[in-house]
Amino acid sequence: MALKTIYLAGGCFWGLQRYMDTEVKGVVSTETGYANGKTDTVTYGEVCSLNTGFSETVKVTYDTSVTDLENILKEYYYTIDPTSVNRQGADIGDQYRTGIYWTDENDVPVIKNSLAELQKNYKQKIAVECEPLKRYITAEEYHQKYLEKNPTGYCHINFQKIRDLKSAFVNSTLYVKKSREELEKTLSPIQYAVTQQFENEEPFNNLYWDKFDKGIYADITTGEPLFSSADKYDAGTGFPAFRKPMDPNVIRELPDVTDPLLTPAAISRVGMCYLGHIYEDKGSKLYSINSAALMFIPENEMDEKGYGYIKNHIKL
Repeated sequence: MALKTIYLAGGCFWGLQRYMDTEVKGVVSTETGYANGKTDTVTYGEVCSLNTGFSETVKVTYDTSVTDLENILKEYYYTIDPTSVNRQGADIGDQYRTGIYWTDENDVPVIKNSLAELQKNYKQKIAVECEPLKRYITAEEYHQKYLEKNPTGYCHINFQKIRDLKSAFVNSTLYVKKSREELEKTLSPIQYAVTQQFENEEPFNNLYWDKFDKGIYADITTGEPLFSSADKYDAGTGFPAFRKPMDPNVIRELPDVTDPLLTPAAISRVGMCYLGHIYEDKGSKLYSINSAALMFIPENEMDEKGYGYIKNHIKL
């Protein structure tokens, strides 16, 4: 086993340490500490209350036969807002700045190239420091593995959101949101009323409520794929019912604009159009969707219509 170490600052070190410990393959050990400050000794209280210059940092040791620095940094980026200065989540102060601190000069080209690739995703300049590790002080024992010892403790990182992002496979850049004028010309009256005006069709009197052929269901306004036939079932609602979207990122769950007391509305990601409602069904979610918000693409037409790229990611 060949081990290497990198030091990562990403806001409160409790959450970042927990993420590296539980979510990142190849990480063999972590430690919380304070990096690149002005003094040879420091306490947590001094870091929080004095101008010490230290950042809350996680020392990450990883097995190079399993992973590499490039992948460790990609995982790290999931946990931070790289454009935020001296702030992550609700935590404000220079101890919560972001930074990558290295001890091996051979890592510098990898880090700089990684940051350059990250910058391409943002119009605003990223604020992640890239510096040699000048000083590091191990944090107090009660800060080590804090969230392992205190599972309900504070954490600014949304683990489930990151898992959803990592599982994404539907390419949103392939689909374009149309203007209201375009939609008025291309949609039928009922399609427009449902997707743009939050109306609903009649139950048991719509196109797909009892259709169970193999294929996928896409947003009628953009063509973005939303659901697989494998997740469609008869929930007794009189509408197409699905257990889950094919990719957790393609559906937004928002309050219904017609009545906030209703169950949450399902909104498509790119088209931002109304699809239907999201209910609880025996402890799981039920996506009850209007047929008029969907178009069905049979399995044997997916390749020719540009959906072949998702076939390895879903069941039909």
